[in-house]
Amino acid sequence: MQIMQCIYTTWTPPLSKLTSTKSKLSTGNIQTQIHINKDDDVGVDDDSVGEKFRLPSNVKSITSTSNPFVKHCLKLRHSSSYRHSHGSVLVVGTTPIREIYKFERSSQERTVRIDCLLLLDKAEVPEGLDDISNFTLRISPMVMKKLSGLQSIESIEAIALMKIPATFFNINVNQKDTDCRSWFPSPHRILVLDGIQDPGNLGTLLRSAMAFKWGGVFLLPGCCDPFNEKALRASRGACFQLSIVSGSWCHLEALKDEFQMKLLGGHPESNEEARRVLRLSQVLVESLADVPLCLVLGSEGHGLSEKSERLCELVSIQMAGGFESLNVSVAGGIFLYMLQPKKQRISHQE
Repeated sequence: MQIMQCIYTTWTPPLSKLTSTKSKLSTGNIQTQIHINKDDDVGVDDDSVGEKFRLPSNVKSITSTSNPFVKHCLKLRHSSSYRHSHGSVLVVGTTPIREIYKFERSSQERTVRIDCLLLLDKAEVPEGLDDISNFTLRISPMVMKKLSGLQSIESIEAIALMKIPATFFNINVNQKDTDCRSWFPSPHRILVLDGIQDPGNLGTLLRSAMAFKWGGVFLLPGCCDPFNEKALRASRGACFQLSIVSGSWCHLEALKDEFQMKLLGGHPESNEEARRVLRLSQVLVESLADVPLCLVLGSEGHGLSEKSERLCELVSIQMAGGFESLNVSVAGGIFLYMLQPKKQRISHQE
């Protein structure tokens, strides 16, 4: 079976029981039922969980792109199933690494673990990353280029191998009884993504949700993996800082019922709609200030799913010039800013 690619394709969460990586950090594994490719020498066991890859402690540098550790890192970058079976992610670039590490140091809970920092041979450790990892590995420019996937590595000073954070939950679609109170520290404002397959759009929406202090993100079926390399690049590491839950509509409805949340669905403005579509306005925003809210956004190509459209109160962004819709990440940014938590909005005004 070929390795699952998650570049502009749908990511299906591993069919496990409710899983937070918090309980798996000591083992480095996240149990899944997705079968992955076993035809190279990185080491994957027969029940598809994936053995933890261990680099010998005496290895301090790698110069060959055929090294087994390099192959392991490449599979983490390219394959969603391999990432989640190992519970590890390759983060490329000093800026996202530094932002994740800064968030980790300021957080009361330690939700992120950095296993290894990869630096160019003979290069200085970037500022702010000197104490980021217990294990630093030097790599050749050829290896750095291979691992980063970029044509030019002039701006790439570091790559980090990190554990998928403890704030990420996969929920088995068949699991009915779930403790939704443990998903989000503050469920007053939750962004719900419905079939967002473009990793650039998904990553940008995660970063916007983080910027405007939303309580977390819920991924409905059909979304790409938030730890996809392009989603990571667009989010600049926000997926390590937000609480993210991947589940089905029944789980979202359980969350809605538990916290008495209103469902709002972003929708293009249209005169042909049989249903009333509200317009995003300051009056509407003020009326929802104290109301727990789920904002549901669909893909740019297909919009909201039939169920989302049926269960949500629809809201549109008024536009001039005859435009029907905006790119979902642009529209999402407007919604997230306007509907951000009241305290956050007040602090911006001051």
